[in-house]
Amino acid sequence: MNEGFERWVAPGGWADRATRWVAFVGLIGLLIITGFILVDIVLRALFDSPIDGLEDIAKFTFGVGVAACFPAGLIQGHNVAIRFLGKAVGRKGSTWLEAFGALCTMVFFFLIAWRFVVYTIDEIVHHRYTPTLHIATGPFWSLIAVIVCLTVPVQLVVLALWLKRLLRGEPAPEQGDEEGLA
Repeated sequence: MNEGFERWVAPGGWADRATRWVAFVGLIGLLIITGFILVDIVLRALFDSPIDGLEDIAKFTFGVGVAACFPAGLIQGHNVAIRFLGKAVGRKGSTWLEAFGALCTMVFFFLIAWRFVVYTIDEIVHHRYTPTLHIATGPFWSLIAVIVCLTVPVQLVVLALWLKRLLRGEPAPEQGDEEGLA
């Protein structure tokens, strides 16, 4: 991998900016649906009049919103890591652990993406709809599946950068460093 490739995933690189934008849009969707849920609660409490079909919309909005955060979280390294063991094995040993963790994360997201695609195809083939508003579920699941599938190449890049660091004999950055992967 050349230095240009590393800049692309570095903080402020185009992949970093793109995944942050997708996450931002997803979070805006989550905030909007949360606002509607709060209004629904007030309407139920005061007037016994809920917003019909809100559950149909909310479940897909939450699905898209959460999925939208995965690529940004992975490229920024905000995934689950057990770093106390890395301190015990030193910075070079920590690089091995980070590379192994990146591999496990990639395999995990590959399997999740695969299952999302299978489920989405099933939703489309069987023409499933939401129970209240009768909205086709296929387009929502397709969007969620595409976003989740994007996590695989993102995590592949993360894994490649850890492997590059490992092959060069570079130690993992100190915990709390802003250096990141690139």
